[in-house]
Amino acid sequence: MPATVPTTTPTTLPATMRAQRLDTATLTFEVTDVAVPEPGPGEVLIEVAFCGICHSDLSLLDGTFPAMGPPVITQGHEASGTIAALGPGVEGWAVGDRVVPAAGRPCGRCAACRRAQYGRCTALALMAFAYDGAWAQYTLAQALGLTRIPDGVSMEQAAILADAVSTPYGAVVHTADLRVGESVGVWGAGGVGTHVVQIARLVGATPIVAVDLDPVVRQRALDLGADLALDSRDPDLAARILEVTGGEGLDAAFDAVGLAVTFEQALASLGNGGRLVGVGMSAEEMSLGSSMLFNLGRTQVRGHLGYDVADIGVLARLVSTGRLDLSRSISGVVDLEDVAEGIRVLKEREGSPVRILVRP
Repeated sequence: MPATVPTTTPTTLPATMRAQRLDTATLTFEVTDVAVPEPGPGEVLIEVAFCGICHSDLSLLDGTFPAMGPPVITQGHEASGTIAALGPGVEGWAVGDRVVPAAGRPCGRCAACRRAQYGRCTALALMAFAYDGAWAQYTLAQALGLTRIPDGVSMEQAAILADAVSTPYGAVVHTADLRVGESVGVWGAGGVGTHVVQIARLVGATPIVAVDLDPVVRQRALDLGADLALDSRDPDLAARILEVTGGEGLDAAFDAVGLAVTFEQALASLGNGGRLVGVGMSAEEMSLGSSMLFNLGRTQVRGHLGYDVADIGVLARLVSTGRLDLSRSISGVVDLEDVAEGIRVLKEREGSPVRILVRP
């Protein structure tokens, strides 16, 4: 029977924990001791098992994306763990439950939130940008944003569901509204694009074309379900996409890089009525070309960000039933004390990683 459980007493939890702390003014960080936070009303305290290192984390570290919260913040937003304590008013959860926290908190005040459309919140607070994340031994989360991890899903794979897999899922299923039998191109088959390929395959897209500079990444895309993998520098790229689509061009293209060159190349590969979904982000400006060609082609360009919390549960079921294989998505694990090394590996693309995990 669900019951309101008070916060676990301090005798069962340490007073301090290890956490990565980023100074957003100097863009320097250290792993240091901080107080273990106490869950407030509607919150839970999670003992972190694993937390991914994402390219958006790198963008905060190099100043591409500005911080949205306190001047010193803990990074990491792709987490899995077990509930260590419940705040006042939390029902339906128990200490020890294996969970994935959502990587954002809806404001609860905007027009979308008032309609209970939390995934469309216009003032969403992003974990690790607006409030402390999970490169730490413990992290706080709203109980309403939790997803239970099914038996048979590892903590490692559960961690990356919250963004690395759910954001591509949202892009494919919601934003692109991809249908069975449609043709797909994926520009950038790394951490996000790898999962766009897999989910497009799961949805029934055909053919699927992966485009990437890295031959290791191209081969991985083929192994995971792409029908064709091309180098974006190939002078015959456009012709080969036309050939594989029967001269029609792509029904949907996903730009998982976010650079002007990938955006414009993907746009040019669309067929009549095709839609381009921007998933990767940068500070570069994009061009849609001439209005005449854009309108004559009935082209659609759609921006994508994040996912619905319910998507994590769907993905967890797909993994638990063997429909979605994420065994190749964990490229390495580093201890919290060595988070700088994990950041370096991802930044330098050493070994063409999909995701590096931090283990507190």
